[in-house]
Amino acid sequence: MLDDFLVRATLAGIGVALAAAPLGCFVVWRRMAYFGDATAHAAILGVALALAFQVSVFAGVMIVSLLMAATVALLSGRSFAMDTLLGVLAHSALAFGLVAMSFLPNVRMDLMGYLFGDILAVGRQDLLVIWAGAAVVVGLLWLRWSRLLTATLNPDLAFAGGVHPRTEQFLLTVGLAIVVAVALKVVGALLIASLLIIPAATARPFARDPETMAALAVLVAIIATTGGLQAALMFDTPTGPTIVAVAAILFAMSTTAAACRRAL
Repeated sequence: MLDDFLVRATLAGIGVALAAAPLGCFVVWRRMAYFGDATAHAAILGVALALAFQVSVFAGVMIVSLLMAATVALLSGRSFAMDTLLGVLAHSALAFGLVAMSFLPNVRMDLMGYLFGDILAVGRQDLLVIWAGAAVVVGLLWLRWSRLLTATLNPDLAFAGGVHPRTEQFLLTVGLAIVVAVALKVVGALLIASLLIIPAATARPFARDPETMAALAVLVAIIATTGGLQAALMFDTPTGPTIVAVAAILFAMSTTAAACRRAL
């Protein structure tokens, strides 16, 4: 079954959806959209360093993503507003990554694939990495759900209850770095943040509690990845951007339906 490239691509999309959607809910709740974007842009620098030192691309992206998160945590609140700091770091990391790639003439690379994803080229090993990373993220969220939720909704209450908000923030950062690393092949560095934010934002108007929102976000993400894959094959369009476009259409439909429901 895995010999079929379309089956591998579909399984890869579902694996990324399972990890990105529930984590994206915390990104939306914590208003960390810029943080997710900065971490995703840093992936290109991680790819360049991994190719330069001939190590796993997954490892390179993970390390650089965690370093980006540590840098943001260290510099935040010192001299610049958070959105300004993240904007500078995000675009700087992307620029340095692209420049670093230009110094690797002997390394064969698909720059467009890293920027916008190449889900149709997912191999068996890529599929294993994606599902292993997704399993780690889902397991982390499952085990720490109540703690993460309490730290997100009320850090002071969480601290009074013995939950350390900084620890939960660090765990979310690790989860985000893993999602960036596994989603790179599916939607690319420039579109990873969209797959985190759009499904969660689409599910939000119809969720009565956090658990429902996470479940609906997963459903939306799966529909977006599988539907986008089919649409890309049908209309011969780039797969990564098409997946995000389908997610955006679902968001528009959700927003319209929610507005109509309020009007009635």
